[in-house]
Amino acid sequence: MQKRTLFLRSGILLLIVAVLSLALIVPARAANTRSTSTVGSINSTFIQASQKFGVPESLLKALCYMEGRLSNHGGSPSIDNGFGCMHLVKNSNGDTLDQAARDLGVSTHQLQINISTNIRGGAAVLRDEALRLSSTHQMPRTLADWYGAIAAYSMASTRSTALMYADALYQLLNQGYSAQAEDGEMITLAPQSVHPNKATAASVSNSPNFKLPAGCKIGGAVDYPGAINCILTPASEFDCHLVPPGAPCTYQGANRPVSCRLPHNAVCDIDQVVIHDIEGTVQDALNVFQNPASFVSVHYIVGTDGTVYQVLREKEIAFQAGNFWYNQHSVGIEHAGFDATGFQWYNAAEYLGSAKLVAYLLKKYNIPLDRAHIVAHGTTPSPFLAVSPNHVDPGPYWLWDYYFGLIHQQGVPYPKGNFHTGIITLHPKTDQRPFGRNGTETPANFNFFYLYNGPSTKSGLIPRQGDGTDITDVTDNVEPGMSYYYLNKVKDPAGTGDTMYEIWYGEEDMAHNPTPSLFAHAKLAWLAVPPGDAFEGQGTIVQLNSTKDGGKPAVFGRPTTNSLYEIGSAPNGSIFVSAFTYTEDGTNNLWYEINYNHRQAWVHASEVTVIS
Repeated sequence: MQKRTLFLRSGILLLIVAVLSLALIVPARAANTRSTSTVGSINSTFIQASQKFGVPESLLKALCYMEGRLSNHGGSPSIDNGFGCMHLVKNSNGDTLDQAARDLGVSTHQLQINISTNIRGGAAVLRDEALRLSSTHQMPRTLADWYGAIAAYSMASTRSTALMYADALYQLLNQGYSAQAEDGEMITLAPQSVHPNKATAASVSNSPNFKLPAGCKIGGAVDYPGAINCILTPASEFDCHLVPPGAPCTYQGANRPVSCRLPHNAVCDIDQVVIHDIEGTVQDALNVFQNPASFVSVHYIVGTDGTVYQVLREKEIAFQAGNFWYNQHSVGIEHAGFDATGFQWYNAAEYLGSAKLVAYLLKKYNIPLDRAHIVAHGTTPSPFLAVSPNHVDPGPYWLWDYYFGLIHQQGVPYPKGNFHTGIITLHPKTDQRPFGRNGTETPANFNFFYLYNGPSTKSGLIPRQGDGTDITDVTDNVEPGMSYYYLNKVKDPAGTGDTMYEIWYGEEDMAHNPTPSLFAHAKLAWLAVPPGDAFEGQGTIVQLNSTKDGGKPAVFGRPTTNSLYEIGSAPNGSIFVSAFTYTEDGTNNLWYEINYNHRQAWVHASEVTVIS
């Protein structure tokens, strides 16, 4: 669907994303269920709320961590209009925010801004749900018996997503964690050996307020079990192979991975998953995808509560990535949300629902769990300059490490391979804790890493397409999980504490010329990385050298032998990291994928020398 591009400007002041991440979990050593840390205001709140409302302390700790990462997010709402570490919601599915305010006799504002009040409010709502589900109006006797109350607490649209939510919480209970809360306290949850009593969720059903979007139904032949069926019908109105000549269409019917019809009836392996955000709600997305004149489509949509909607069968080619080759070889997933509004944090249920879907896709199509194969729309290159720039979603606030951790928990292994000291992969601490490097909420707390002209942050940022006002501009930065070869590194002489890494990067240095061009020239630039965010990475180190006398290696937006798709160039001897190779459809031409700048790109094998 139509997204904001790099030429859009954003005047929004961004509060910091307070993140939720199981990636930071440190196994707790204590065998008991009480925190071993010194009891402070938040620790004492867990104890007092447990005693007052009869909810296990461990359950409160797990929920506050899973939903809010022990932070109240400055009182700002999640994308599901939920507040605080207990994610008290007020939306079409339910209103636990006002419910908690009535139970405690406090204002909703107090629940939003004060974490202790928020924890007590969550405990009160959990007690309400437990009593409501009990036929005898009695509280659960064991930790295992709280399963049904947790499922109901989720306020999910469908029963399947409510159970997914409860399953995730009990997985966290069994794992335990040790992490820092927003006031600096260390909160510890010792691992619990507990098997949930799933019978307690027998009466948890679809939300009575849940209304199926028009054109959708529960049941029917979907690819992903449990998805809401919103598959476009009749196909004759949307499939470009079936519509009348000249009529609008939104996808190409195919039989992937057996065949994609074009070109030359080639095989279209499904090798990637593309992650998008909608720039709106599920209904906003469906309004576009159900309109044949939109010329766009997607395979799946994930709602704010983790509900999955299927729009196209996986075998079809969706018009979703802004690059037809990537469309042919990927499955696209849209997520309710906005790329620039980091203060509207993606909540736990949406990440959980998406991670479970992606794990299913990776297993089904044997796709590796890495950033080369699970790509952002923002890291997908434009196929050629005429359609540049490509999109930027899901943006700087998407928590890649947390997300990958959730996918891994679904039984998908991380790729094995050699790590190289010359390759840097970024794993930001902003993906693991609620605050930035200075311990305060600042607009710097997001997951893009910036590049500079020299080995100092005082040297100025490299050229960018925009004017610096758009926080989603991806032309002078890189994302977490992508790997780059570095030639040198130095401590930032400006005193930031960052380490500066010299890398080759495709700069769009002619964007502001009198005759502007988005052709990207690879140049040496310096990547600023905060302490503890840099790790040795995986991949193949490749050096580029032109096969033409006096020429430069050509960089392409897709692995296709046609000068139309040339989007950049690199000096002879420049070095990049390649994650995989691909044989061009219908030919024997071999191409190397490289991380060229913020995005992937392609270089023909004839101009590649493998170093390591």
